[in-house]
Formats: sequence, structure tokens, C-alpha cells
Amino acid sequence: MRFSYLGPRGTFTQMALMQISDDESEHVPAIDVPAALRMVRRGETDFAVVPIENSVEGGVNATIDSLSNGTALRIAAEMLVPITFVLAAPEGTRLKNVKRIGTHPHGWAQCQNWIAENLGDVAHVAATSTAAAAAAIADGNTSFDAALCNPLSAEQYGLTVLAEGVADNPDAVTRFICVGPENVPLPERTVSDKTTLQVQLPSDEAGALLAMLEQFATRGVNLSRIESRPVGDSLGRYQFSIDCEGHVEDERIQAVLIGLHRTCPRVQFFGSYPSATQIPITLRPGTADQDFVAARAWVASLLPTD
Repeated sequence: MRFSYLGPRGTFTQMALMQISDDESEHVPAIDVPAALRMVRRGETDFAVVPIENSVEGGVNATIDSLSNGTALRIAAEMLVPITFVLAAPEGTRLKNVKRIGTHPHGWAQCQNWIAENLGDVAHVAATSTAAAAAAIADGNTSFDAALCNPLSAEQYGLTVLAEGVADNPDAVTRFICVGPENVPLPERTVSDKTTLQVQLPSDEAGALLAMLEQFATRGVNLSRIESRPVGDSLGRYQFSIDCEGHVEDERIQAVLIGLHRTCPRVQFFGSYPSATQIPITLRPGTADQDFVAARAWVASLLPTD
């Protein structure tokens, strides 16, 4: 199997990829998230692994937008990676001499308090990934003095760790998804599944967001993530990236999709897959499959049989 991922080697994304690949898999680094997904769309790789959500920074817009623009893709799995940062630099660098730090913007945001308390007024130099910053400073062709990266990157690129545990939140976690082409087999449903959608609201309609949310609420479907993204054609037009609890084979999820399709101008289905938490979903009374089946049977009994 060929996997594209947000590179270079040593990124948190590759750590997520290692959870689902074996020794015979080929790991193909990509310069950014859109490039990793383009490789799947072009058939250059079988799957892409990309970040979609961080417990501190929220959704990864590059992933959310790239999923919805272009040939349809399907999410086949999700992985969770605890986020641990170190401050690393070439051998001989002293902490007091660090004035410019290279890292991904999400990495910078997760370490700002530690940096302010321990280094004072230092500058951030944006990189395409935390590992890219480590690779750049190891090559010596960069304008920053140190990199915020994970311990794996520091080791792989031969850097000296100036400080460990520099993240402001030691419990930070990033969620990654494994994305394949539209025809990838649908994972079997479990007791703990997640479905990802992109829903565009009707324009200039009062209460459109409430009406969309009611499609989930009335069927007892919990949302684990919802984020607005601009449609892009004009101001004031938005679509929503949504994760909800359940599998497309569940009666309640099918009912939600039918309701959304009736009332919203565009609904994109990105897949149903096992939740990485493996926490069983608690169903509200009246929302189990058998409840929907029994309700349809009752309505059918009211209709003429001739």
C-alpha cells in the first residue's frame, strides 16, 4: 500500500500513519495537506493521512477545505496522536541565544505560553510542518535558530534538544484521518462510529442553521464537531463541516441524511468509520434501529393494502 502524508519524515502525521501501516507499506511525504490528497485523487497513492482536528486549535482548515473541493474522497479510519513538543537546535546552540523559532503555526500556538515565560520576545517563522522546521535547521539553510518539533523529528535530524515538554497543554491530542478514493470499501459499523459530512445552508433564509441542526437533534444524533467554512463565492455564504456519532448504516443517520438532502442545497458524505476512542455511543430512547423499523411498520399498517 502507498500512503501519502504531510511530510517530511518525522511529522506527527507520519506517527499517525505508523499506527495503520505495516513494514511493507510505502510512505510518500507531501509538502502540504492538499498535495497529499491530490496524490490520492490522481491515483499516485492509495491513501493519504492528514490532520483534521486538534484538541487545542480546533479544525485543520487545509484538510477540511481540500476534502470538499475536488474529486470525491472517503475517510476510511481515524487515529489519535498525543502531541509532545521539544525545542531543538543544531549542536552548540544555547537556549539564551534563541531569537527566532521555526515551526508549524499550530505548533507555535500550542507552545506560546512556555515560550513567553522562558524565552521572552522571540519571533515565529512559519513552516509547513513541525518536522519541516527540524529538517530545515538541520540542513543549515534557514533563518531561525531553533525548531519546535516532536522528539522523533529531533532524533531523526540529529538535533540537540534544548528543552523538553514545552507544550502549554500536556494533554493536547491531534486527530488524523486516513483518506482514500470514493470507492474505498465502507468500514463495518461498530458500537462506536463517526460520520463526517459537509453541509451547505440555504442562503438568505432565517433560521437555516437551526433547521439544519434539528435534523440531527430530532433523531438523537450527537455532533462531536461542527465548524463553519465559507462557500467562497460571496460574503455571508457558509457551509458546515460536521462529525456526528453513528454509521451510515444506522437508521437514525440515514434519516438525518434524508432530511439534510431535502432541505439543504448541498450535502457531501465523506464516510463512516470507527471512532478512535472506541467509546460506545449512548442512544437516546426511541432512536435505535428497531425503533425506526417499528415506526415505519406502524405507518405501513395504516395504508390501504389493495
